Amino acid sequence: MRSLKEGLKFHGRAMKAGFTPTIFTSNQLITLYSKHGLIEDAQKLFDEMLERNVFSWNAIIWAHIQTQNLSHAQSLFESTPEKDSVTYNSMLSGFVKTDGYETHALELFLKMQSTRDWVKIDDFTLTTMLNLTAKLCVPLLGRQLQSFMVKTGNDSNGFAMSALIDMYSKCGCFEEVCRVFDGDSGVVVDLVSKNVMVAACCREGELEMARNLFWTRPELNDTVSWNTLISGYAQNGYEEEAIKMFYCMLTNGFQRNEHTFASVLSACSSLKHLKLCKEVHAWVLKDGMSSNPFISSGIVDVYCKCGNMKYAESVHAAIGMENSFSITSLIVGYSSQGHMVEARRLFDSFSEKNCVVWTAMFSGYVKSHQCEAVFGLLSEFKAKESTVPDALILISVLGACAMQAAVDPGKQIHAYILRTGTEMDKKLVSAMVDMYSKCGNINYAQKMFERAIFRDTILYNVMIAGYAHHGYENEAIQLFEEMLERGFTPDEVTFLALLSACRHCGLVEIGEKYFHSMTEDYAITPEIDHYACMIDLYGRANQVEKAVGFMRRIPIERDAVLMGTFLNVCKINKNVELAREAEEELLRIGGDSGARYVQLANVYAAEGNWVEMGRIRKKMRGKEVKKPTGCSWVYIENKVHIFTSGDRCHSQTEAIYSILVCLASELNDMVKLKLEIGHSVSGVII
Repeated sequence: MRSLKEGLKFHGRAMKAGFTPTIFTSNQLITLYSKHGLIEDAQKLFDEMLERNVFSWNAIIWAHIQTQNLSHAQSLFESTPEKDSVTYNSMLSGFVKTDGYETHALELFLKMQSTRDWVKIDDFTLTTMLNLTAKLCVPLLGRQLQSFMVKTGNDSNGFAMSALIDMYSKCGCFEEVCRVFDGDSGVVVDLVSKNVMVAACCREGELEMARNLFWTRPELNDTVSWNTLISGYAQNGYEEEAIKMFYCMLTNGFQRNEHTFASVLSACSSLKHLKLCKEVHAWVLKDGMSSNPFISSGIVDVYCKCGNMKYAESVHAAIGMENSFSITSLIVGYSSQGHMVEARRLFDSFSEKNCVVWTAMFSGYVKSHQCEAVFGLLSEFKAKESTVPDALILISVLGACAMQAAVDPGKQIHAYILRTGTEMDKKLVSAMVDMYSKCGNINYAQKMFERAIFRDTILYNVMIAGYAHHGYENEAIQLFEEMLERGFTPDEVTFLALLSACRHCGLVEIGEKYFHSMTEDYAITPEIDHYACMIDLYGRANQVEKAVGFMRRIPIERDAVLMGTFLNVCKINKNVELAREAEEELLRIGGDSGARYVQLANVYAAEGNWVEMGRIRKKMRGKEVKKPTGCSWVYIENKVHIFTSGDRCHSQTEAIYSILVCLASELNDMVKLKLEIGHSVSGVII
């Protein structure tokens, strides 16, 4: 009986004729039914058997193991009148493969040892137990199994020894791996052992050793060998080498499969190589693997990483079914590019919202500066999830709090972390310090910094920037010195924070020292923000000539931010002539921004030059550019309320203006009262 249809026909005819199938035939039918998922039919046939042998019991036990019904399988195992090695191995395999049954597996193996006279512990048993050891990551148990293998003569079996190498590798015992493979235990180098050893080298990051082993006896290599090395390169950050090996594999005539494409797509994703991604996509279509949901979702992910959302959507639509992996990739892709409307559309339609998509949505809203959306999403999240599973979500919310200086929700997040015992890693501590600093509570930020057990350059940068922002230039400089004493290397962000501290307090000489130290001591190339800080520093110190000279020596192309900073120097020092010289370049670079026209007009207005101000305003109207409207916001009752001047769009406009009228009336009454008191006191003095 080769097919299910044939088996069902035979069984039906036998029942109709009143014929009882033989034990052999019944065993075949049980195996056939279980193979096609007809477990109830297999169990019914087993129950109806008048006579059973050990093969009958093995077949029905294995049927329930395949459906992960371990409790029923164990019950059958215990009631089996006759057991052989297959019975024990089947049950042992089921226990090992199913989470939560590891203790049962260990107990069963001990039982097998106690009944060794009639149950043979073979290479399958040992391989299964070695897989359990790798799963539990208990190398001591692995060493005991190796000793048992030597004692029972199983150390010459290639499959068992390959499992031994794999176990030591997954337990992080690479020296043991090399010792076993090099022949201390009498291993004969075959294809299976070789592939396992290459995988172990890749797992350890020993790519050169893996490559050398791969090219030793190349006639042994198969598709698995090539896939293992390609995957190893991709996972260890050698994406270009992975691509080269892929081309080499094709040149040598080996057949690519889904595992090959998975590794190559991973390499393309890291490289963000759109052209290569298209080539791989073409090969997938050519090989007829586009129906594989795992490969298709991988292609969607690569297109998203390469920024080509149109192609990603096209591939996703071609899948023809809801693929949670590809939808997740699309949400992450749209969020990373700030296309939050599309990301939200997919997010709302996604039934299986996982940690990745929640994190992507939070991160996307923060990057797009849509802080009110972050707080709204947080309310949704709290309504659906009991706990926050990923610290990145908390970091995103803290980032939104920092942007809007909303200290109350920031404190709530802090309290949640303390209440739930969430681990405060370096990223979370840095986000917390940054939030408190930008919300104006530098004391809280300092306390969080001082209590941090593990510090890194990022945490120091955040705290130095916080001190600089609040005008504590001495503390910022002292913390920088402490940072150097503790062996941390400053980066471009560190120096930007230091220069910011210097410009706020007019520390020209110290600022110059730090600026030159960047290139001379740490080989850090200054960026546009560093140059802008120096120009602002000179301007605030009324050293216009230095600012002009510095401006002329800047080796990189100027942008609108740099020119805007220089224009601000002109305004501070009331130098209209310099402003006029900078005008043409500023409007050429930042002419699309109304803010630059307004800034230029304000320089002329500050000097009472209304003709020039009118000229700039006229230019602005001619270009049809607008300055983004300034706004204020307040966080009340878990909601951000945004206001602009004369705003009447708020849902509670009537109540707000009514309160404003009352407040204005009270202020007028207070002013009148003070004036009356002033006149009275003046009269008494006279």
